[in-house]
Amino acid sequence: KKERKKMVATQNKPLNKKGNIMELSRAQMFKRKAKYKLVKPKTVKAPEEKPAIKMDGRYVAADVAPTKKKHPRQPKTAKLRSSISPGTVLIILAGRFRGKKAVCLKQLDSGLLLVSGPFKCSGVPIRRINQAYVIATSTSVDVSSVDVSKFNDEYFARVKNAAKGEEGFFSVQEKINPEWLAARQADQKTVDTALLAAVEKTPYLKEYLGALF
Repeated sequence: KKERKKMVATQNKPLNKKGNIMELSRAQMFKRKAKYKLVKPKTVKAPEEKPAIKMDGRYVAADVAPTKKKHPRQPKTAKLRSSISPGTVLIILAGRFRGKKAVCLKQLDSGLLLVSGPFKCSGVPIRRINQAYVIATSTSVDVSSVDVSKFNDEYFARVKNAAKGEEGFFSVQEKINPEWLAARQADQKTVDTALLAAVEKTPYLKEYLGALF
């Protein structure tokens, strides 16, 4: 009878001899004994309204921490591939001169390669190209006699035009400075003269540079 009274009082039966596994769960016992009637409801306080402040030309909440301005990432000069050096014959893989060959003259500060056909051999003028878009061959040319000290990234900078649309395009074509064009042609001729002299020292190298890949 005592055991029966205990069972009625607890209203939960053990499922094993140790009594650590019960028939009803804790939540079921909570509901059966109506303990939820004794629990006081929680009162939620309304958030305090904080005055808005002006930051960077816009109004934000006072508790918002101002974000720090990120400094612009300064790109580093790309490491030159071991297979590329001044004088290496390259095969261009992309752009208007894809499939043509050019001679690497040097690497610029931006990491781009300064190349030239020469123009009389392959039709590639003095230009910059990313080393990711070239194949380095085992053929090389002695370019120690070619002076490329004046060529840098500023040399290839484009002139910005404020006019847009078709009118702006045609105005730029009409306003090409003839002095600038003559200077570019003179630079191309100077580099090609020294480069062709080095190319002609190797038999059949001039024909090899003019052939498509």
